[in-house]
Amino acid sequence: MSSQPYHVMAKPVGPACNLRCAYCYYLHKDALFPNGVRRMPDEVLVAFTEQYLAQQAPAVGFVWQGGEPTLAGIGFYRRAFELQERLRPPGTSVSNALQTNGVLIDREWAQFLAERGFLVGISIDGPQELHDAYRRDASGSGSWGRAVAGLRELQRAGAEVNALVVVNRLNAKEPRRVYRALRDAGIAHMQLIPCVEPVGDGRASERSVQPVDWGRFLLGVLEEWLSRDVGRAFVQLFEVMLAMRQGAPSTLCVHARTCGRALVLEHNGDLFSCDHFVSPQHRLGNITQASLAEMVDSAQQRVFGEAKHATLPHQCRECEALPWCRGECPRNRISTTDDGEPGLNYLCTGYRLFFREAGPVLQAMADRLAQGVPPAEAARVGAETLSPPQVRGAGSPRPGRNDPCPCGSGRKYKRCCGA
Repeated sequence: MSSQPYHVMAKPVGPACNLRCAYCYYLHKDALFPNGVRRMPDEVLVAFTEQYLAQQAPAVGFVWQGGEPTLAGIGFYRRAFELQERLRPPGTSVSNALQTNGVLIDREWAQFLAERGFLVGISIDGPQELHDAYRRDASGSGSWGRAVAGLRELQRAGAEVNALVVVNRLNAKEPRRVYRALRDAGIAHMQLIPCVEPVGDGRASERSVQPVDWGRFLLGVLEEWLSRDVGRAFVQLFEVMLAMRQGAPSTLCVHARTCGRALVLEHNGDLFSCDHFVSPQHRLGNITQASLAEMVDSAQQRVFGEAKHATLPHQCRECEALPWCRGECPRNRISTTDDGEPGLNYLCTGYRLFFREAGPVLQAMADRLAQGVPPAEAARVGAETLSPPQVRGAGSPRPGRNDPCPCGSGRKYKRCCGA
């Protein structure tokens, strides 16, 4: 049995997917699994279910992702649910979540997921032209229409749904429009994930969100949320930050001091340190040959998790945003500090902007919520605390190379966001 609770994201079909999203970081993982059928065999499913439930946590959440997990078929999840019911220890509650692109979600799928109480995450990047810019199938056709059709089926069936939004170079420019498109579609829960694709030399791809745009996007969404939706819509990052401002630990690994308690199980039983570190050097073993708990608590995984803090550059350790940022995800630490030290997060300027502007807002709200003030009133206080934007909008004149960077870093524009 593991010494602490942990979470495992399972990939029943591995990297297999019916879309070819331009920014997908997982499709190329297919090269790691050259042999065999891309579907989790029953012996792996049984071993995973039995060992995962054996951690004796009061609540255990099964998360199914891909690739595209619906390619496994409904029968796979019926079997998974049956095993969970049979192997669940007394007093343990079990939940299921599935992350999908929505393309295969029809009435049968929607009813099954709703009846079994699945939380369904659906990938939608905003209005059609923004979504279809990068989320296309192998023929080059956009997927927005099929994703929205799947969403409608889920909503009709009464399934619990949230949206996963990949914030990229394009949709980052329109935070309010992206947010309103999701709300107009009836989505009340959303996760915002920055697109960062390293291409070497500390640079990111042309699809990647620009650092300062990430901060602006978060602030734009925050303003929309404060204006009408607090208590009615839930943005994961804001909810986590509000809880942290009240003394709770981060439930998002990227903003925790260390990581390593959220792992990935591939379809063949291989266990990896993290969804963003599925590679031979981060393979911990195979669940059919080694104990899940022992792999989770292994020295290799402990070193991996502690490295999140241990490898922070000095600039991060001295940063006032450190208690909230924690260097974000190590996969994005591709930049260098002002002193040339490696390991700075690519999104640093955006996060600094966000935490500087949003910090007082979230603290004011957290203080009121802790006093039992209703969310709507806390939102009013937060909105009054939010200062006017301190950065120029996309349509404003570009700063001069030697002007102070508008992100608020204190550096010259040419040495910061204009580099």
